[in-house]
Amino acid sequence: MQFSSLDQLKERLRLDRLPHLWCPGCGNGIITQAFLRAVISLDIDPDRLVIVSGIGCSSRVVEYLDFDTVHTAHGRAIPLATGIKLARPSLKAVVLAGDGDIAAIGGNHFIHAARRNIDITVIIFNNFNYGMTGGQYSPLTPQNEKAATAMKGHVEPPFDIHDLARGAGATYIARSTTWHALNLPALIAGGMEHEGFSVIEVIAGCHVNYGKRNQRETAVKMLQWQKEHFLPLDRFKVLNTREKKGRLPIGLLYSESRPEFTAHYRRVYRMGRQET
Repeated sequence: MQFSSLDQLKERLRLDRLPHLWCPGCGNGIITQAFLRAVISLDIDPDRLVIVSGIGCSSRVVEYLDFDTVHTAHGRAIPLATGIKLARPSLKAVVLAGDGDIAAIGGNHFIHAARRNIDITVIIFNNFNYGMTGGQYSPLTPQNEKAATAMKGHVEPPFDIHDLARGAGATYIARSTTWHALNLPALIAGGMEHEGFSVIEVIAGCHVNYGKRNQRETAVKMLQWQKEHFLPLDRFKVLNTREKKGRLPIGLLYSESRPEFTAHYRRVYRMGRQET
């Protein structure tokens, strides 16, 4: 993928909204840059792109992106994007939201959008906690890790977004981290090009709330942890069971071709019109 220039990135930002409100060292900026590089590489017409977010640290990203954006209610980004896609199928709909937004209050919407295989790209900013409201645990907080509401260690097992998305019917599933930032734009671009429900989970560091409770209290320590615990899929596959413990693969984890919901819906609609 061709490397985008700083000027190209600035053209797609609302510079009057800067500086941003994220904590220094937050991974959200890295994901935002990777997303913009993906958009630039695909040469998408800005007037054909709609970005929807929910509530939380990551969802504030829409304030900085110079596209048509919607900052909606907590957990409701996917149904709003679904409505946009049904009304205007020619538009490219992208959801940028956090782990709590997608897997907790928005979990029901997530699985049904995957089941329908509607052409929406969902980029999950996974920082393992509710960073904006003090660091409470989320459905993606690793077991035994600490959070503001799990001071002795989290007892619940987390969702594996890959397994959840695939079981529900998503047709493009990828994972990366903010440490592996150079590979991230291509994964996002692949999801945006894919015709169907696409999920890109990005492990983002929240050292201020999550990291300080789990021996990763600086951005550098958070990135180092990502480097050690997330491996490219080809390297992960050759590990034995013991070596895989505590690690997860990154890259394009799953992809298939299946009828996309919007196109199928419109075919049925046209058939109904003809019969009447």
